[in-house]
Amino acid sequence: MALKFITAEEAATYVHNDDTVGFSGFTPSGCPKVVPSAVAKLAEAEHEKGHPFQIGMFTGASTGDHLDGALARAKAIKFRMPYQTNKDLRALLNARETNYVDMHLSELAQDLRYGFLGKVDVAIVEAADVTEDGEIVPTSGVGILPTICRMADRIIIELNARHPKEIRGMHDIIELQDPPYRREIPVYKPSDRIGTDCVKVDPRKIVGVVRTNEPNEQGKFTPLDDVTKAIGQNVSDFLVAELKAGRLPKEFVPLQSGVGNVANAVLGCMGENKDIPAFNIYTEVIQDAVIKLMKEGRIKFASGCSLTVSNEVLDDIYAHLDFFKPRLLLRPQEISNNPEVARRLGLIAINTALEADIFGNINSTHVSGTRMMNGIGGSGDFTRSAMLSIFTTPSTAKGGTISAFVPMVSHLDHSEHSVKAIITEYGVADLRGKSPMQRARLIIDHCVHPDYKPLLNEYLAMGIKGQTPQNLKCCFAFHLEAAKSGDMRNLKWSDYV
Repeated sequence: MALKFITAEEAATYVHNDDTVGFSGFTPSGCPKVVPSAVAKLAEAEHEKGHPFQIGMFTGASTGDHLDGALARAKAIKFRMPYQTNKDLRALLNARETNYVDMHLSELAQDLRYGFLGKVDVAIVEAADVTEDGEIVPTSGVGILPTICRMADRIIIELNARHPKEIRGMHDIIELQDPPYRREIPVYKPSDRIGTDCVKVDPRKIVGVVRTNEPNEQGKFTPLDDVTKAIGQNVSDFLVAELKAGRLPKEFVPLQSGVGNVANAVLGCMGENKDIPAFNIYTEVIQDAVIKLMKEGRIKFASGCSLTVSNEVLDDIYAHLDFFKPRLLLRPQEISNNPEVARRLGLIAINTALEADIFGNINSTHVSGTRMMNGIGGSGDFTRSAMLSIFTTPSTAKGGTISAFVPMVSHLDHSEHSVKAIITEYGVADLRGKSPMQRARLIIDHCVHPDYKPLLNEYLAMGIKGQTPQNLKCCFAFHLEAAKSGDMRNLKWSDYV
């Protein structure tokens, strides 16, 4: 069957008001760009005519501004799941002008297949290659690509020349069987390949192919500062101590690391520390630091869902595919983030906390308990199942006016039962085998900024008797003070008791 090449504007006409649309990619990597922007322009034109035009959206994770940003500004999003990072979309969510469902990334594809989330009308996907018999080769990110392609009535492909056809072979594409027929996932080491190198679809569902040459919208990472460097060094030193104590195998175990500057700092410090052997990565996002360490021989293999790297690094990967293809593997997120695999491999999981309380509970998502930042992403997929789950965070934010540590988190994403260690620029709180009061002492003594230690010690002293000494009259006083004066350091307990 011959492929039909069309413009982005023509492709947009296959998307209708009230359709549910699935998009490929994971972070800005692998996401379509020109067709979503054309859909946004179509929505604006329909709105000017007084006609309704909104779509439901499923994505792998966050996307680029040409997708989330353009559609948010066009007021074209009816609902959105499962994760986002766009400021315009975030404003809509927090104004409750768009329905948003925050969910574990590993669960989205299977929940679609189970029928929990409704049908998929259209799949808009980016490809490095597509054949007339329906073989789609993904680009630098996979996400929920195989599931939305199988479920959708119509498929629109952005064939992006920025990604060479020769990338084929870097992907491991598979969908899980649904219960009661599901078998184990036969991944026993990060380099195990269990699927195919492309997505196979019925070519009759491909309504059009749009040629593009658009770069990924991945921004550059900001330079590391003293705080992020100190966090990275503390994580590295902690893991070396675990190795020397025999609590980690001498061969080490695969590492999962979240996205951002702290994650890059951690990887950099681990790579520099020769007491840590060369190691493997089993994660969701593969960042610049992974590629650098792979070239230096410090990372042996990396499995993920996307190459969330700067465009300069991506160009380097494509220029040296003979080196990287045997060392990199990109999978759908229900495999890259699967808790079964994380538990089997015995991962070290390192993720970032937005806020933590002194008993070890973590808030990853909501500012002051109400305003969505990004979403839980894959942190929960890995945290509960990891051999060693670590959360990192700077001890303060906004010039010291906000403490990352509070008496009680304003929103709970990861409970004390899943969090094994918390690390800041000041030190490490190893929470394994510790009671609530012991955890509080470790966190205050080793992780909290000096400006906030007296306040949190006073809070502990006010706690009512019981296993966990909370004071329900003032457990959210830090947040109330921030709302009142803008600086948690102004807190006086007498104002709240």
